[in-house]
Amino acid sequence: MNWLINFWYSKNNAFSLLLLPFHLVIYCLVYLRQLAYRVNLLKSTKINVPVIIVGNITLGGTGKSPVVIHLAERLSASGYKIGVLSRGYGGASSNYPLEVTRNSLPDEVGDEPLMIKNRLDASVVVDPIRARGANYLVEHCASDLIICDDGLQHYALQRDMEILVLDETRGVGNGLLIPFGPLRESVGRLKSVDAIVLNGSINKSLDKNTFALTIKSDCFVSVKDSNKHLDVEQFKQMIHAKQLDMVAAIGNPKRFFDQLGELGLAGRQHQYIDHHTFISDDFKAMNSIIIMTEKDAVKCAAFATEDMWYLKVDGQIQPSLVDYCLSLLEKKGA
Repeated sequence: MNWLINFWYSKNNAFSLLLLPFHLVIYCLVYLRQLAYRVNLLKSTKINVPVIIVGNITLGGTGKSPVVIHLAERLSASGYKIGVLSRGYGGASSNYPLEVTRNSLPDEVGDEPLMIKNRLDASVVVDPIRARGANYLVEHCASDLIICDDGLQHYALQRDMEILVLDETRGVGNGLLIPFGPLRESVGRLKSVDAIVLNGSINKSLDKNTFALTIKSDCFVSVKDSNKHLDVEQFKQMIHAKQLDMVAAIGNPKRFFDQLGELGLAGRQHQYIDHHTFISDDFKAMNSIIIMTEKDAVKCAAFATEDMWYLKVDGQIQPSLVDYCLSLLEKKGA
């Protein structure tokens, strides 16, 4: 799989030119689907509260979850009763809509919704039919603003604001649509969204509707006991001279490994496919301190040992994305 990711994000690959005719076929199909929703050939549901979509146009992790958490916390502080909606990728249930609790199982609700619920007091609901899940949040959770985690391409749910999260380093890769490149939609989609959040561009000059996201390391948390926190220096003292195993099953594992490197931590790297379902056997050969992502930790809590830790991170967005959202929602009368 690594070779495909490397190909997608190689911007000077001559072979990509040979794939342009096939890319154009996919482009036409994507365009026709968008058009079908615009002219009401396909049904799109309007919810009677504002809906903010936080999504991307590339396959793989760009940093959506930190943006969702950031917005939910701060918009809640502004007086909204937030509901978070997710498809629940990686989970499977016989009943939807499904409200997420801190006791939910990740194989039912998905790893990202459970991680988000652990960080927020807001209601979190998963439903592959997002309009149904959104109505549930309004009718059963009294939500008056819905933040949809992913779903930029899910046009069956109408939205009042679209926020696109893009990895500043990876960008749009070779510019081709899946499966020939990493794009879910063409690069022209960047012009139609309300705001763009660039992950990793805090020091750059940005357009008025573009915001810089940096992921800041907060602390290390025990997977076995979430009440046990160590700051970075305390953690480094604890693991002095011990071997480390770094585990990541996310869309862009390299970003996580690089972040640990910036903290002065080095060890064996273990990369899994995004949303990999961990079992205890995955760790049998790791006789050391294990560091993983927060998203992966929710899948390991049931069998965690004292040696398992996750890096807690927070997204910082400059300038104020929340102020921008509030002003835009006011202008739209949402």
